[in-house]
Amino acid sequence: MVKQLGFVFNIDLCIGCKTCEVACRNENHTDGTVRWRKVTKQDNGSFLSLSCNHCSSPECFRVCPEHAFTKRMDGIVEIHSERCSGCGLCITACPYEAPQFDRMTHKVSKCQMCHSRIDQGLQPACVEACPTEALALKDLNTFCYVNGLETTLGFPDTRLTNPSIVFLPEKERKRYFLK
Repeated sequence: MVKQLGFVFNIDLCIGCKTCEVACRNENHTDGTVRWRKVTKQDNGSFLSLSCNHCSSPECFRVCPEHAFTKRMDGIVEIHSERCSGCGLCITACPYEAPQFDRMTHKVSKCQMCHSRIDQGLQPACVEACPTEALALKDLNTFCYVNGLETTLGFPDTRLTNPSIVFLPEKERKRYFLK
């Protein structure tokens, strides 16, 4: 069976600390203008930590005239910078804003799911750094989950690209107030 590695994000556990963002930037030596992983606060007060979703049907792959994108057997979508012309078609095509234009190289870059770490049996830097374990990496073809969601507040329509991410839902919380 073919693997499809993907992120599992537990909305209830994320505290918005951005440790995953910092770990990604440190691991990949990106400057402050390139953010492959972004943590954003939603209108309901929860946080989303998102990067490239390594989609089953990636739009970046489909629209790139240079064929700079490939998909590994484990589902990771890679960009080969030596092929990239910097045209930006992938940037406009991706509904998740994952590909980013790098002003230093004049090429597009994106999260590669720390595939060199995965190849060594390690977790991606963002997953390893998360202090609350809100972020995990799983083979989505074999991962069993109850009440997982394909989408959540602030996440674009998933029907076109079939992103490799599962959101564990927000739970109803009991609120206690002093009278």
